Amino acid sequence: MGSEGYLPLFETIEGKGRVAYRVFAASIFVGICCIWSYRVRFVPEEEEEGRWGWLGLFAAEIWFGFYWILTQAPRCNPIYRRTFKHNLSKRHEGHLPGVDIFVCTADPEMEPPAMVISTVLSVMAYDYPPEKLSVYLSDDAGSELTYYALMEASQFAKHWIPFCKKFNIQPRAPAAYFALHTDHQSNEEVFVQKLYKDMESRIKAAVELGRVPEEIRSSSKGFSQWETYTSRRDHDTILQIIIDGRDTKATDVEASRLPTLVYLARAKSPQYFHNFKAGAMNALLRVSSQISNGQIVLNVDCDMYSNNSDAIRDALCFFMDEEKGHEIAYVQFPQKFDNVLKNEIYSSTLRVHSEVEFSGFDGFEGPIYIGTGCFNRRDVLCGKKYSKGYRNKWNSDYRKFKDSVNELEEKSKHLASCSYEENTQWGKEMGLRYGCPVEDVITGLSIQCQGWKSVYCNPERGAFLGVAPTTLLQTLVQHKRWSEGDLQILLSRYSPAWHARGKISLGLRMGYCIYCLWAVNSLATIYYSIIPSLYLLRGVPLFPQVSSPWLLPFTYVILAKYAASFVEFLSAGGTILGWWNDQRMWLYKRTSSYLFAFIDTVLKILGFSDSAFVITAKVTDEEVSKRYEKEMMEFGASSPMFTIIATISLVNLLCFLGTVKKAVESGSGLVMVFHTMVLQVLLCGILVLINWPLYQGLFFRTDKGRMPTSLTIKSFIYALATCISFSFLL
Repeated sequence: MGSEGYLPLFETIEGKGRVAYRVFAASIFVGICCIWSYRVRFVPEEEEEGRWGWLGLFAAEIWFGFYWILTQAPRCNPIYRRTFKHNLSKRHEGHLPGVDIFVCTADPEMEPPAMVISTVLSVMAYDYPPEKLSVYLSDDAGSELTYYALMEASQFAKHWIPFCKKFNIQPRAPAAYFALHTDHQSNEEVFVQKLYKDMESRIKAAVELGRVPEEIRSSSKGFSQWETYTSRRDHDTILQIIIDGRDTKATDVEASRLPTLVYLARAKSPQYFHNFKAGAMNALLRVSSQISNGQIVLNVDCDMYSNNSDAIRDALCFFMDEEKGHEIAYVQFPQKFDNVLKNEIYSSTLRVHSEVEFSGFDGFEGPIYIGTGCFNRRDVLCGKKYSKGYRNKWNSDYRKFKDSVNELEEKSKHLASCSYEENTQWGKEMGLRYGCPVEDVITGLSIQCQGWKSVYCNPERGAFLGVAPTTLLQTLVQHKRWSEGDLQILLSRYSPAWHARGKISLGLRMGYCIYCLWAVNSLATIYYSIIPSLYLLRGVPLFPQVSSPWLLPFTYVILAKYAASFVEFLSAGGTILGWWNDQRMWLYKRTSSYLFAFIDTVLKILGFSDSAFVITAKVTDEEVSKRYEKEMMEFGASSPMFTIIATISLVNLLCFLGTVKKAVESGSGLVMVFHTMVLQVLLCGILVLINWPLYQGLFFRTDKGRMPTSLTIKSFIYALATCISFSFLL
């Protein structure tokens, strides 16, 4: 690879079996075409019952076929990366670039300060020269409790960082480490754990009190910045350099240098729209450019702690590679979680996305930017376009500022003011892009459209671990935000369907459309989940009979598609029950989250709705946690999303029971029903089977995680009315 004597910093490995998979996918496509042909050839006459149901199914099957084609793009071209960190150390150890790490939090109640500082401590402890490492905490709530927690963390870091490096421990988030290591502790480990527990207790005591004790406030000048604080939506910029990494006296207990540590709460005012996380990230970009100006920027969510102390070096193997590094704008690591159960009841790992699809996107020179666990070039985030003659100039401008801490703070505060971005390109051509709930995805797409490439790095030891949703409603709300934002991208000026044409590869455009069309998928899925079952209740067949040769393409496509999905899930490390749970969540997300995302997007286009950023809670009630650990689905809240999925499940249950009742009462019996409507019976039966946990929540459970009684009654009335009206009024 490359010139003689050149030692690469990474290698690219093509996925095995690509040709065989393409042949297999082609056979499924032939089957899909046969299904379309069947629908066209046997359309019922205008007077014949079932005509409109037939045409609706044809439209849904056209959509499913089209969407399936999109999903094949990444599966036909996967690649995998392997880094050579020893080569990086040999060639570049003396001139490694500065790295700025951004940790973002927005609500001390939903994102507890104790959890936030565990993440901060994990990234402060990277195996990287501390004088070239700077950590910034963006607190969009402007909470003095979060600031106090960071102050405590800065003192604990003097013990924690040398402890991590001395014993080379993993992970380096103290909360995660001590939860995993409770036995056979050394004296030093016991001592450090006691320091951590004492610090954690002080932070939690302040949180429970709702304020920082007066004796602590008076001991630190940083708290004086809260004297003009009105509310989290109305305050001046609060900026504090807690540890100045330039100062040789800023050392740990082993007299080793500490990384820079900065707290920032950008200014807020009711007169200005603040653009949620994207606005916070852009304020961090500007402020950090004055304080440390690291050439590489890593951003992580406040719950996404570092699980691999070599992650920076893994990323630099791509950026600093002499042959390919100059083309790479960002390196994306997968989003993984440490609280996911074996069978993934809410399918929170997004296993297939991270283990299969993103490797396929990498084959088209561009994984999606997912907003956490991503290393970016600072100059690219700030608007630099790619040019063929561009070459890396590492370490050229690092820490060029010689001002004192107080001077740096005062000079930098205006960069996070409410009015700074007025009449500038921030949010348009510079920084993260505004106007979309998934600012990360749209930013990555716009960067790739400027000619840059990106890389997907999925090391054996996960680089980052976070907190997955532990209730069904949290999961559905999270996916509603994602799918709504992705659909808005499709309809925006950055659309991968038309704006990206000629700027990124067709395969990558298809990959983006997989997610951009999540919300649209809801329409065909809801139709297919209800209409065949209702026609089954009426005794009207919509699929080929058992004796028809046209049953073969339906059978082949269904079996082949789900067999491929099953093998894919297991090969990505999942379990059999995990795959079944994934199918259930696929149904629930499409019939609730994606439907509401589609409706809200349409309303926004019509001017009846505004975007809102919803924070996923990182704390859970103790009883909810116990049910989660037992893999019991949590329904204990009233939500329109629950009403929809409950109503659809009850429609299928009533149709299935009604069909069985009619078949038993009639002379034809179950055999005739099965012969004439086998696929409808199987479809309805599988929908009933997959909804078993939902039926438990509706009718059998007595704990607080059951469906609310009012919602159960309402859903049953809706389902019964639907079945009765379809049976007798049509």
